[in-house]
Amino acid sequence: MDMTSEIDPVSEVIVGIDTHLEQHTAVAVDGLGRVLGTLEIETTRGGFTRLLCWARGFGSFQRAGVEGCGAYGATLVRFLRQAGITVIEVDRPNRQRRRRRGKSDPTDAESAARAVLSTEAATVPKDTTGMVETVRVLHVTRRSAVKAQVQAGNQMKDLVLVAPEPIREQLRGLTTKQRVKVCARWRPGLVHDPFTAIRRALRDLASRWLTLAAEIKATQADLLRLLELMVPSLLDEFGVGPDAAAKLVIAAGQNPERLHSEAAFAALCGTSPVEASSGKHQGHRLNRGGNRHANQALHTVAMVRSQRCPETRAYIERRRSEGKTDRHIRRCLKRALARRFHRILLHDLNSLT
Repeated sequence: MDMTSEIDPVSEVIVGIDTHLEQHTAVAVDGLGRVLGTLEIETTRGGFTRLLCWARGFGSFQRAGVEGCGAYGATLVRFLRQAGITVIEVDRPNRQRRRRRGKSDPTDAESAARAVLSTEAATVPKDTTGMVETVRVLHVTRRSAVKAQVQAGNQMKDLVLVAPEPIREQLRGLTTKQRVKVCARWRPGLVHDPFTAIRRALRDLASRWLTLAAEIKATQADLLRLLELMVPSLLDEFGVGPDAAAKLVIAAGQNPERLHSEAAFAALCGTSPVEASSGKHQGHRLNRGGNRHANQALHTVAMVRSQRCPETRAYIERRRSEGKTDRHIRRCLKRALARRFHRILLHDLNSLT
C-alpha cells in the first residue's frame, strides 16, 4: 500500500482477471476507475507474458485482482508474483450485483479490478511454490487412496453377503484385514459361473486393497518426514497427528503472515463465533464457513484432548461450572485451539525462511 500511495492515480493501472480453464479475460482500469482496455489470453506462459506487456503499456502496473487463485488462476498467480506484481484474491461478484449488471467474462474481470481499487478485496492468496504445496499434494493423494481402500473393503463385505454358502461361510466372521489376507491367496482360474466370478472379484478387490495400503503407508511416511521438518512444535502438541497437522498447515499456507491475527485464522478454520443479535436477543451462532478440512482437524484434536489431556479436561470442567453446555464448550475449545495453533504455525513456518 505504501508503494501504490505514491503513484499518480491517472498513471496507476489495476488489472482484474476472470479465470477459466483455457483462457483468461482481463480488464484494466486506472486509479480513477476508468476502463482502459480488455484482453483475452490463453492460459500459457506466452499468454501471461502478453498480459504483462499489455498492462504495463497503460502505465504503472503493480496490482492485480484474480478470481480462482487456488484453481484456474493458480499458474497465473505464480507468474505475476515472479514479475513483482501484488496479487489480490477476489471473490466472484454477489448475485445481486450480477442480476443488476448481467454476467459476462469482461464484466466479472472489471468487477475484480474495481474490488481491488476500492480495497473491498484485500486478501492475499496462498503461496503455492513452497513445501506447504508439497504437503497439500501428498495429502490429497493419501486422502483419495484411503477413500478407495475403504470402498474396496466395503465392496468385499457386500459381496460376501450374497456369495454362495462355501465362500460366505469361510469369510463372514472375518475382519476386513483378515478377509483381504485370505482372498489375496486365491487362484480362481477361468470364470465360468457365479461361484468363480465372486472368487475372482474378491481376489481382485483384495489385491487392490493391499496395493492401496502400501501406497498409503509410503505417502504417510513422506508426509510425516516433511511435517517433522516444517512444524515440529505442532506435532508435539497433544492430540495432533500427521493428518491433523497437514490439514492445518495447508490451511495456513506457505505465507501465514497473510493471516493478520489469530482471529483471522479462527475465521479461516470456521471456529470464530458469528454475531447473531436482533432486537432484544443478543448472541452468536456457529460459523459454518471457512476451511472445512481445518475445522475437522480442530474437531478431531478437541475430541482427543477432551478424553485424555488433563489440561483440557480441567478447562472443560471450569467451563461446565460456569453453566456452559457441552456443545458450547466444544465450540469454545476449538476456538482456543485455533488461537494456540496459530501461534505455533507462525513460529514454525516462519522459521523455515
